[in-house]
Amino acid sequence: MFRKLLTFDEAKKKIDDEFKPVFLGEEAVLLEANNRVLNEDVVSTLDIPPFNRSTVDGYAVKAQDTFGSDENKPVTLKVSGAVNIGELSNVKLEKGEAVEIVTGAPIPEGADAVVMVEDTEREDADLKVFVAVTVSENVMKKGSDIKKGSLVLKKGQVLGSSEIGVLAALGLTQIKVLKIPMIAVLSTGAEVTEPGKPLPPGKIYDINAYSISTAVIESGGKPVYFGVVPDDKAALLKALHTAVASSDMVITSGGVSVGPRDYTPQIVDSLGKPGIVVYGIAVKPGKPTTVGFVGNKPIFSLPGHPTSALLIFYLLARPLILRLAGRPATGMKMVRAFAGSRMFSAKGRRTFVMVKLEFDKSCRLIAEPVETGASGAITTLANADGFVEIAENEQFVDVDQEVAVVLFRGSAAKV
Repeated sequence: MFRKLLTFDEAKKKIDDEFKPVFLGEEAVLLEANNRVLNEDVVSTLDIPPFNRSTVDGYAVKAQDTFGSDENKPVTLKVSGAVNIGELSNVKLEKGEAVEIVTGAPIPEGADAVVMVEDTEREDADLKVFVAVTVSENVMKKGSDIKKGSLVLKKGQVLGSSEIGVLAALGLTQIKVLKIPMIAVLSTGAEVTEPGKPLPPGKIYDINAYSISTAVIESGGKPVYFGVVPDDKAALLKALHTAVASSDMVITSGGVSVGPRDYTPQIVDSLGKPGIVVYGIAVKPGKPTTVGFVGNKPIFSLPGHPTSALLIFYLLARPLILRLAGRPATGMKMVRAFAGSRMFSAKGRRTFVMVKLEFDKSCRLIAEPVETGASGAITTLANADGFVEIAENEQFVDVDQEVAVVLFRGSAAKV
């Protein structure tokens, strides 16, 4: 039987009191730095661009030489050379001269502007300019993008394609990033079979390990799949010993209820101190959730029902993975909507109602409860955009009542 159920807030506090994130180390990478946390400030050692460059195809000129020119009274300049991209010009521009130039090429000495090719007409070395340009027109100045000595990226930033492009622009081949937390994921139960194997009668494929492993990746961790462990004490003890020793956190699913073969809580409690700190939570779904610690390593034992397991992962395990990964422990995204139907709570329990989002004819965002049929209904995971939280002391949320919808992903609302 469960010990006294903790409220949702009590369970979160117990977990937070026990969890002390440790420094997992760092490594130097670049291409592999995508979605990783930067562990150093990046200061530019050069100007970007490193020279004044043309932003158009045309002619480098002295701006004052074009003053007064127009379509009816063009200025004529003498073309004294050309500059191509990737090379420096040895031409020094004198008054009354122009140098042919392409986009990205360095501005030659003596020039301070570029006139676009479509605003000129050339015959041999004579260039007619039909438009006056101002100083620095069509010129990207040295250091205008990044100045030498400036702070470009800050320690703690999560790197993406744009940031990695900036690092490459600075000529860097490696950058220090935090190591990714390793999260052991395993499923238990005599009824569960790994995908890819034949499905015997009376069994189902392992849903939880794959949905939870994907959620681990989204949270900045690296899942290590330990497969399906049978409802056998010796096998489960061995698997959990290995998982704890080789990872930074362990997440199991199944085997946490009150059945005769639900061994997970007692085995987790035997692995080391402090052992089980949460043994059942007054929530729906997810009541059987068990959380233990071996030293500072958390072990989340989630219910076997797919919807319950993934929901509890988002609510309780995800914040710890974010902290282990050095990421800001930001909450999940939320939108305001109107209840499309009455949503009832479970008496005395924090209730999380899965909903899908749609726009009605008045362009109001509507949160419609997803039909679950049972807490293990698989399609609930695919159909739900998020959930509505109903407090323990609320009986229901009424139709058209404004609610906060916590999103599993970006908004999937349909018109």
